Amino acid sequence: MNITEKKMRIAVLIDSDNVSSRYAPIIFNELETYGFASYRRIYGNWSKNNGWNEEVLLENSITPVQQFNYTTGKNSTDMTMVIDAMDILYSGNVDGFCLITSDSDFTRLAMRLREANMYVIGMGESKTPTALTKACNKFIRLNLISEQASSAAAGDIADASKSNTMTSISEIEDAIIAIVNENENNGKPTYMGEIGSRLNSRFTDFDVRNYGYTKLMTFIRDKCPKLEISKENSSYNVSVLEANAVVLHDKIIKMIEKNGGTIDNLSVIYDYLKKKYPDFDLKDYGYSRISSFLRSMPEIVVKGNAVSLKDAAAKAKAKK
Repeated sequence: MNITEKKMRIAVLIDSDNVSSRYAPIIFNELETYGFASYRRIYGNWSKNNGWNEEVLLENSITPVQQFNYTTGKNSTDMTMVIDAMDILYSGNVDGFCLITSDSDFTRLAMRLREANMYVIGMGESKTPTALTKACNKFIRLNLISEQASSAAAGDIADASKSNTMTSISEIEDAIIAIVNENENNGKPTYMGEIGSRLNSRFTDFDVRNYGYTKLMTFIRDKCPKLEISKENSSYNVSVLEANAVVLHDKIIKMIEKNGGTIDNLSVIYDYLKKKYPDFDLKDYGYSRISSFLRSMPEIVVKGNAVSLKDAAAKAKAKK
């Protein structure tokens, strides 16, 4: 189902044993992006103090389903949620499900619902096993969104990517490069909106907020050194940076100009090029030393370990 076509009717099922009540506002704020919650049920043993009190349930219109632990070692909450999910599925009254849990035991349920053409949203904490996050169409890490919101309110920029189950930034960058190259091969530009849409389709848990950002454009600019963003009218395009000689020449000249026309240490330029272009290799341009590479540029003077623009070098010499 294309979730952009209409607002979905979503059955929200909450495992109170594995998700804190402090996430209640975030849960329903996030769901507004996808549709409206036609079912709101929470499962647990209310004889225990699990934080989901009467006030929280009433405020969010959540129906509690009491589950006593009849047998030691058996999780009655899991069984009841699964039974209710299947009953709701067969009723034909919803377009999707939102499973609020960090428990991998619900992985098979998520897979079964998707087999029935249901759009499945998962919500839990970073501790959620990869199996469950991948079983959903979309998985939202509630603790990272909460931390990001708190950091933003405090005026901080927090790197919230703490879970080793999250998609790595290098994997995301490689995926974007593949998207851009595919479009370029077909003679098409790659717009920022397309990048976001295709990343969400490829990585069920992708959300720039997981990495401490609020905008995809800022995330790409800060975390993806192999990519470049340009503005065309009111749209932003993404392209792959190519370390060709002309581009490198312009970048180096501008870098030296920003430093007043002189840089005292050649390694500063080399480190800059390696950071900007991770695949940069002097041998590709026929040189083994950065000093020789820089001397090949007519506007640059290399003296010892220092480099300067010819105009700046001439002015410095005239002062002596």
